Amino acid sequence: MAQTQGRAGVQYIVEGGRQLSGSLSPSGNKNAALPIIAAALLTDQRVELHNVPRIRDVEALVELIGSIGATANWLGPNALEIEAKDLRPADLDPDLCARIRASILLAGPMLARCGEITLPPPGGDIIGRRRVDTHFLALEQLGAEIGVGKAYRFRASDLKGADVFLDEPSVTATENAMCAAVCATGRTILRNCASEPHVQDLARFLVAMGAHVEGIGTNTMTLHGGRPLSGCTHTIGPDHIEVGSLIGLAAVTNSSLTVQNAGVEHLRSTLMNFERLGIICRIDGDDLIIPGGQDMKIRPDFGGHIPKIEDQPWPAFPADTMSIAIVTATQCDGVVMMFEKMFESRLFFVDKLIAMGARIVLCDPHRAIVAGPSRLRSSRLESPDIRAGMAMLIAAMCAEGTSVINNAQQIERGYEHIDERLNALGASVERVPART
Repeated sequence: MAQTQGRAGVQYIVEGGRQLSGSLSPSGNKNAALPIIAAALLTDQRVELHNVPRIRDVEALVELIGSIGATANWLGPNALEIEAKDLRPADLDPDLCARIRASILLAGPMLARCGEITLPPPGGDIIGRRRVDTHFLALEQLGAEIGVGKAYRFRASDLKGADVFLDEPSVTATENAMCAAVCATGRTILRNCASEPHVQDLARFLVAMGAHVEGIGTNTMTLHGGRPLSGCTHTIGPDHIEVGSLIGLAAVTNSSLTVQNAGVEHLRSTLMNFERLGIICRIDGDDLIIPGGQDMKIRPDFGGHIPKIEDQPWPAFPADTMSIAIVTATQCDGVVMMFEKMFESRLFFVDKLIAMGARIVLCDPHRAIVAGPSRLRSSRLESPDIRAGMAMLIAAMCAEGTSVINNAQQIERGYEHIDERLNALGASVERVPART
């Protein structure tokens, strides 16, 4: 059964305690592929994308753009062709939009091409409130009129460049504003914008289409709108969150892994924070080497104080790697404070780790104290979101015995064929239909 087919539930049956070895390449960045697929609607010419992760979220967005007139064909396992000659602002399937948060990324491109779009509220991970106000405020400043009811209604007869200060450095709001701005009349300055690797990748894609974008990789971008956009060929960069997941996996299973073409230029903060947990990686050209037999001793702050790992906007430690760091810390010697600032429900998965034997104190919705190392026991688990699901998979792989992970299709929204790829390294992850 292909991982991207259907909506049936999936279980992983995981035999823990296995040591892994070998090398693998990370998938294309999920959070780059989604806005780039949406941005392909900005031109009526053919766009060819490579290194596209074949995951559930991508498949859902491809289905969505097909429903409004775009043609999308897979040219190979990870190559996608998109041609959007005859777009129409049709009503989007509410059930399909509810499956992924990325449906909101259609707002900017569809405003630019069709002047309107009606979007049902987006879905995605249940990790607390995920506000969309920043999208609305940015697009309003570029000339859009927005109505909010059971659905979001966007209208714009004429997009015009503006000096826009985002009220928070939201990744998807930045991406929507970028797509609208490159088609607006005049110059747009985006201030306090996000600068994550996937935002940079979208900017490079827009440049390949003919847009003029300055300040890529910074928190202030200038976009000169009104230039004709053409088709292009673009390769999506590696997923730095997946690389962080592999670092944690290698460490807790005492495995030696090589991550090929790891996008090492985007790993500085990730590597620095894993070093605080006593996990040292080596960079060899474009590859990342994670040696076995790591020290795994948490490094106290100067004066012997308990250290803190906290997520912050890029280029600081990514919020999406926090769940991975928490389960990794359960296997490290010492005490560390984990401070998750962005989502008020993301840490609630730690009760599953506690049931497995982890020593964790959940101080409040944003902070947890982890004391390790703890011997984890196998358990029956439930994947609440993509990153917590991957963290549970990592926990199950270092636990004693056989664990069952329900709702594993959540993991597959962000990790391509993860069971097959891990099994090739020596893991034992059996993917089966959910049993009622």
